[in-house]
Amino acid sequence: GHYGRATKEAVQTFGKKKTATAVAHCTRGKGLIKVNGQPIELLQPEILRWKVLEPIILLGRARFAHIDIRIRVNGSGHTAQIYAIRQALAKAVVAWNQKYVDEATKKEIKDLLIHYDRSLLVADPRRMEPKKFGGSGARARMQKSYR
Repeated sequence: GHYGRATKEAVQTFGKKKTATAVAHCTRGKGLIKVNGQPIELLQPEILRWKVLEPIILLGRARFAHIDIRIRVNGSGHTAQIYAIRQALAKAVVAWNQKYVDEATKKEIKDLLIHYDRSLLVADPRRMEPKKFGGSGARARMQKSYR
C-alpha cells in the first residue's frame, strides 16, 4: 500500500466469519472491486460468488461507481471467506457514505442491508468448539460397550 498520503480519501473495514478475516480498503475511484488482487467476477467457487455480489446488486452498481474497493482475505475455508468478504464489502460502503457522503444515505444503505441479511453488517460470533479427549470431536464420544 501507499502510506503517508493523507489527502487520499479512504476507509478501511473488515468482515469476519469463523476464523476468516477480510479487510476492505475503500478509496475514491471508478468502481473497481478486487479480492486478493483479482476482480470480484472471477471469485471461486462461483455458486458463492453471488453471495459476494449481493450487497452490490442490493444497493445498485451506482453506489459503487465512484469508489474502488480492494479486499484481502485469509483464514478458514471458502465459504467463511465469502461471508467475510461480503461483510467487509457491505461495511465499507456504509463507512464510506458516513464519512464522505451523508448520514441519510448511510442510514438508507444500512437499513437496506440489515433488512436483507443481518450478517452483512453484524459479525457472526460462532466459532469452532475445541475438541476434547475421549472422542473424535467437541461433543462426540467413544461408544461404550459392556461385554
